[in-house]
Amino acid sequence: MSLYPRLDDLLELRHQAHTLGVPSHHLVNSTFAGLYASVFRGAGINFEEVREYREGDDIRHMDWKVTARFNEPHLKVFREERERSVVLCVDRGPHMGFGTRGTFKSVQAARAAALIGWAASRLNDRVGGMAFGDPEAGLQHFRPARGRRALWQLLRTLTQPAAEQAASIDCLAGALRRATRGLPTGSLVFVIADLNREVRDLEGVLGNLVQRSSVVVLPVDDPADWEIPAMGSVTFTATDGTLVEIDTDDDAAASAYRDAWQQRRDTLKAMATRLNVILMPIRTDQEIHLSLIHSLEQRARARSV
Repeated sequence: MSLYPRLDDLLELRHQAHTLGVPSHHLVNSTFAGLYASVFRGAGINFEEVREYREGDDIRHMDWKVTARFNEPHLKVFREERERSVVLCVDRGPHMGFGTRGTFKSVQAARAAALIGWAASRLNDRVGGMAFGDPEAGLQHFRPARGRRALWQLLRTLTQPAAEQAASIDCLAGALRRATRGLPTGSLVFVIADLNREVRDLEGVLGNLVQRSSVVVLPVDDPADWEIPAMGSVTFTATDGTLVEIDTDDDAAASAYRDAWQQRRDTLKAMATRLNVILMPIRTDQEIHLSLIHSLEQRARARSV
């Protein structure tokens, strides 16, 4: 099981991305929409005109001020923005070199970034990204641009070995501030990271970000994040080199471990709800393409209720 994906494999994913980026004119009535298109729906639109209400129009777009002025129902009409800035922020910290089933977090994060990037590219969006968390390489930024050059650069970066024997650097908040600096209103930002940690410090930067952009957070999870297999007494090495011995057969400790993970995830979910951030976890033990589609089908059903 390789710690990093092959560039050819990430490029090959563009053939699967067409199911993640369905054409814009199919979005409104589609019962299924791919990751990029699903997020794109209802956002990235420009006001075009106000016209009289017609039977079958969506009343959520009613212009109540104009309706009151003319005493006739009027509707705001929007047209979809055909080009959008998309930023893929991908965690490259030492903690991403973890995986007990399926693949490593670093590989799954790169695959998710590739699928989303290809889907965005199909819709002619300006795609860019950022790789952060590698103590040696530092923050690597690729500004959104037309064409596929920035996406290629990001994907190539995600295939390169990162520092493994180094302390993790919690720089997500700073990376988000840097990645979105100068982005136009209506941009779309994907955060693909290991979020099995305290996340309250992210609320400020995410709160500022969602005022001008749509944000999707994809936590990269491994089953061992919430449940350690019973293996007896095991010595673990932290990214800073610290050795910790844990009795994995201790039922009370295992329960406390699960509870701690659940508390962190509940905190993340609550924050996402408050900020109107879309949360779509992905797992190392699931095929990434099917995993994303499953999440989107759930989201589509929720929207139709």
